[in-house]
Amino acid sequence: MKSQVRVVCAHDCPDMCSLLAHVEDGRIVRVQGDPDHPYTAGFACGKVNRDADLVNSPERLATPLKRTGAKGSGQFAPIGWDEALDEIASRWKSVIAESGPLALLGYAYSAHQGLMNRGLVNGLFHALGSSRLQAGTVCDTCCEAAWDVTVGPVGGADPEDVVHSDLVISWGADLAATNVHFWALAEEQKKKRGMPIVVIDPRRTRSARAADLYLPIRIGTDAALALGIMHILVRDGRADRGYIARHTLGFDAVERDILPKFPPARVAEITGLAVADIEKLAAMYGQAKAALIRLGEGMTRLTHGGQALRTVALLPGVSGHYGVKGGGALLLTAASCDLNYAAVRRPSGPAATRNINHLRLGDALLTLSDPPIRALYISANNPAVTCPEVHKVRKGLMREDLFTVVHDPFMTDTARYADIVLPAASYLETDDLYRAYGAYWMQWGRQAAKPRGAARSNFDVAQALAKRMGLTDPIFGLAPQDAALELFKGATGPAAAADKQKLFAGEPISIKHQREGQPFATPSGKLEFHSEQLARQGLSPVPDWSEDPVEAAEAATWPLRLLTAPGYFQAHTAFSGVDFLRIREGKPHCVLHPEEAARRGLKDGDAVRLFNGRGEIGLVLQVADDVQPGVVLVPGQRPTGEAVSGTINMLCSDRYTDMGEGATYQSTWLEVGPWQGA
Repeated sequence: MKSQVRVVCAHDCPDMCSLLAHVEDGRIVRVQGDPDHPYTAGFACGKVNRDADLVNSPERLATPLKRTGAKGSGQFAPIGWDEALDEIASRWKSVIAESGPLALLGYAYSAHQGLMNRGLVNGLFHALGSSRLQAGTVCDTCCEAAWDVTVGPVGGADPEDVVHSDLVISWGADLAATNVHFWALAEEQKKKRGMPIVVIDPRRTRSARAADLYLPIRIGTDAALALGIMHILVRDGRADRGYIARHTLGFDAVERDILPKFPPARVAEITGLAVADIEKLAAMYGQAKAALIRLGEGMTRLTHGGQALRTVALLPGVSGHYGVKGGGALLLTAASCDLNYAAVRRPSGPAATRNINHLRLGDALLTLSDPPIRALYISANNPAVTCPEVHKVRKGLMREDLFTVVHDPFMTDTARYADIVLPAASYLETDDLYRAYGAYWMQWGRQAAKPRGAARSNFDVAQALAKRMGLTDPIFGLAPQDAALELFKGATGPAAAADKQKLFAGEPISIKHQREGQPFATPSGKLEFHSEQLARQGLSPVPDWSEDPVEAAEAATWPLRLLTAPGYFQAHTAFSGVDFLRIREGKPHCVLHPEEAARRGLKDGDAVRLFNGRGEIGLVLQVADDVQPGVVLVPGQRPTGEAVSGTINMLCSDRYTDMGEGATYQSTWLEVGPWQGA
């Protein structure tokens, strides 16, 4: 029997594509973009096009497993679900009785973006009163914090309004890899109307190759470039004084005290860009009537990442582009989807307990006391690869007194350290509600096929464990659709007004806010060039740029700066189960400029050693001018077993960003030489 089921992509991506799953005799045989969705527009990315291979991968776990060998050895024996769940509940009850609920830590993260399958796992541990993971610090807390103190906790421009734009600037975002449907819309406007596209990125990406102007900015200097553009806008009379007076706070002090420090010549020296290119960009931006900046999160994953994004986000306030349709800036949209998330994520439990920063999970496992973490539950995440200073995570996972459970479709690096591994259903095998975080759409994704083998969904397992732990919150007894309805109780805005019949029939629902310009949700109700929130945190209340002394010391010790970016076919380990995509991406590799390779006597295809004071790893070298001298690019996050040796986060520090306590992957310096391992 053949059927076609409308589903929603649950991978960690801003587009949240509507998809069609083709099913034959209960088996998913093909996944394609939904032609009836206005934003997905009938196509999916090269990764998701292979999701039928992912769900049917022979590498998927088929049954619960119990460890039989040493931690990390990958030695397990099959067990039944009841035995596994009973043991988990028994161990948790013992831990809570002996050390209290703070000795327990559990979470689900971003490998499944469904609001039920991600949210209810976290709701389970909230109700138990356990220690709580400050999730997202490995990814987006810095950029969100910077946006919130500048614009406020509100969504940015609608990407579909690019039809009204007359200039698009992709700043620190490889849209062809990470936001492909916005990229397609922008390219369509370029072809139809000649709308120029500018790309600002340390890497010559696919997006950069197609741009009308590409600026290969030096890592960590985005704020200086933004201030330089502001300087030129003021110099040339291109600042929108009326908009500044009505809708911004504190620009006068920035104009008086900060902008004079950033003339084009100094900005060129800081950023490594040509003065002529800086002037050209400023002229294009100043002359545009509706310029849209697509902000990338990557610029914030360094020491002063918050200041970088904040400063770029202020630019449309100087030009007045925030006031027009098709103008302004887009970082994320999720803040304007006003659902009652607490119904699923916080059904009961104390308002506050002990928080553990995601990026310092390893440190928490090794050093926390009173009580130490004694039981750990991980779903939809692979911290043994993705956390900085990942050797700490692995050392913590090796603790014999730590009871670890991992729920995942595959035997990940993290799962190899578990005491019990549970097989997880994929998004194609679950019912769930989705809202995009880079577009204004919401959709119910239906289960296209039954879970493979003995796999069970995050939602199902959370409910089963809640029952065994004696939790009586109604949410733990509801079917997925009924649980999703709880999100709408107390919701506001377009999401609250969604037609539920159409929604649960799988029809995409627009949750776009009808507005002409960008609203601001800051304390002043304006775009804040001066932020009292930052002043109270001891940070500069106004945008600025300066060299960080810790970074300067590292740069004086190690000659190359790390640049990490998503791979085109292996963005992260969630796609590792598809052999076709692994082959397309190639072996885990790094990229050096030809000058840097020649200086070290290295050639394309060599096995090379990347090292600094934190450790060493082995990758395959690609020699290309996609990056500037002084930079080593490592695309994607890959399982340890695929590389020559190790994973890149072994070399990255767990130092915090200036805002949001985020990860500083790009504030890593190292050296590259010939591989000397076995």
